[in-house]
Amino acid sequence: MKCRARNRRRAFRAFGAPDAAIAPSPHHSILRSRQFFTCRQSGFTLIELLVVLSIIMVLASMGLVQYRNSIVHAKEAVLKEDLFLMRDAIDQYYADKGQYPGSLDALASDGYLRSIPKDPITNSVSTWQSVPAEPNPNNPTAEPGVFDVKSGSEGTAIDGTKYAEW
Repeated sequence: MKCRARNRRRAFRAFGAPDAAIAPSPHHSILRSRQFFTCRQSGFTLIELLVVLSIIMVLASMGLVQYRNSIVHAKEAVLKEDLFLMRDAIDQYYADKGQYPGSLDALASDGYLRSIPKDPITNSVSTWQSVPAEPNPNNPTAEPGVFDVKSGSEGTAIDGTKYAEW
């Protein structure tokens, strides 16, 4: 109600009505100061906006850290799975043929793997490090073959171990 009276007074002044037509009361200055606080326009103050924005920034930064950690966890899980599958294929190759494969490509060409998987840490197929088997004492001229495979990444996992040691 007070806001309407204040707006009405402004409208009278806008049309050039004299101040006497408004008929101020003796408590006009007190009412005017109260109206300023009670009839404040709706909205947010700058402090309120800054507090809300700072809370949003803190939550967003926490979310970004969680997102990046989840990506690293996913890559490490894929690396463990790929290493397990390639080592299993090497063991199957040895069980079937009595010797280790000459290279990782032999696993794919002989059908033990569909294709050599990409190292999820380095995003490359060519960075896998193959560990050669010990030479056969019965046939020292034979090529030893691939006994094990490791990642070619120099990075460190979340648990503190090197990817190349997995």
